[in-house]
Amino acid sequence: MPTHLISPTQPLTLAELGALLADGRPVALSDDAKARITACHDYLHQRLAHDNSPIYGINTGFGSLYNVSIAPEARAQLQVNLMMSHACGTGAEVSGNLVRLMLLLKAQSLSYGHSGVQVATAQRLLDMYNREMLPVVYEQGSLGASGDLAPLAHLCLPLLGLGEVNYQGYRLSAADAMSLFSWAPLTLQAKEGLALLNGTQFMLAYAVDGVLRAQRLAAAADVIGALSTDAFGGCSDPFQPNLHRIRPHAGQVRVAERLRELLAGSELQTQPRMAVQDPYSFRCQPQVHGASRDALAYVAQVVETECNSVTDNPNIFPDDDQILSGGNFHGQPLALALDHLAVAMAELGSISERRTYQLISGQRGLPTYLVAEPGLNSGLMIPQYTAAGIVSQNKQLCTPASVDSIVSSNGQEDHVSMGANAATKARRVIENVEQVLGIELLTAVQALAFRRPGRTSDALEQVVAAFQQEVKFVGQDRVLYPDLHRAAAFVRKFDWQ
Repeated sequence: MPTHLISPTQPLTLAELGALLADGRPVALSDDAKARITACHDYLHQRLAHDNSPIYGINTGFGSLYNVSIAPEARAQLQVNLMMSHACGTGAEVSGNLVRLMLLLKAQSLSYGHSGVQVATAQRLLDMYNREMLPVVYEQGSLGASGDLAPLAHLCLPLLGLGEVNYQGYRLSAADAMSLFSWAPLTLQAKEGLALLNGTQFMLAYAVDGVLRAQRLAAAADVIGALSTDAFGGCSDPFQPNLHRIRPHAGQVRVAERLRELLAGSELQTQPRMAVQDPYSFRCQPQVHGASRDALAYVAQVVETECNSVTDNPNIFPDDDQILSGGNFHGQPLALALDHLAVAMAELGSISERRTYQLISGQRGLPTYLVAEPGLNSGLMIPQYTAAGIVSQNKQLCTPASVDSIVSSNGQEDHVSMGANAATKARRVIENVEQVLGIELLTAVQALAFRRPGRTSDALEQVVAAFQQEVKFVGQDRVLYPDLHRAAAFVRKFDWQ
């Protein structure tokens, strides 16, 4: 399997990241990246050798302690102290796939040669990535302002032989895990601890994963919505091109086109129309799904830009003989985008639950709750309750994190992004919508059975056949939660394109 080379001259795309995570290719620094990292590191140490002027976090303290000078002989210990003191994460453990993504994204950010680290430091991050030696990182602790300080401290402690890692199903001390490969702990030099801890790689990993999952959900919503439309006895007229030509939002036009494609050839669309107009949850899919797609496109652009950015502080520019202290670690771009992502995905869930409700409501010749003997059987009554409860929770989770700020570091860090909270909330919303769409799919396939021998389109019949391999028809009441779980897993894994 070919190695992926991290190169500062080759932008990293979301599609490439998704492929990397899926196929498990090894990752290495390109020669260009190594040269840039080395040049920056050498410049920094040459400057420190003849210039004693204050440089934040290199020969000064951190945060509100910026005015405390650090003696040359203590600078290495300063970086170690930073790493240890900032590892204050709490809450649930971050999943392994996100930790692995954090390692890759941190190495990518260091590869541009503006951070002052050693090549060995960036290389060790990739060694851990390639070996799937994954540091134990916790969800809570970041304000998303001076970067994701606490999560990144946990991510990088193992470079010093500290902290814990998960490796091949075992939780080990970092020192024990490193001994398996005869890896010695790194000796941090000036600026390195700060370079590792400043950055947005915690919220960025969640954002990358969230966008990739959301893209799948957007495709799934169109397919499942088309199937529900046919099963309900809905009409495809609202998806005709002329309607969308006169309101040409890109997402709306694309969803209408997709719905037409999905319903093309359906026998059910040739049957007499059951109503003059369909409810909004069917009729307005291009407008609602399309708006979420447009929002997702904006979020993807922000996230991809961040993947190709340097987000530590201060930043070093050897060619210009400059070391600049700024705010590239501030997570506001991601915080706003992640809040937007959560809202956009929640709307896919909201309209999906409404279609589920319409399908079980006993309209248009379908039995109430989609079961042959309602009364004796409750059929699909309660999956809709579950979907409604999840949709309500999503509304609560969509309260924006990015509008909050709490002063920290004795007033020095007086505006923070709360992007880490936006990240973890967005992930929960996406997981919730996967389940809500799974419930709609289960309901639509059940409803379609009552339209037989009529057939939907070939494209949708293929989806139905694949789903029925996982979830069987509900002829009479049975324990349904395994079916709901399988339906959500199907939404996550099926190729909706």
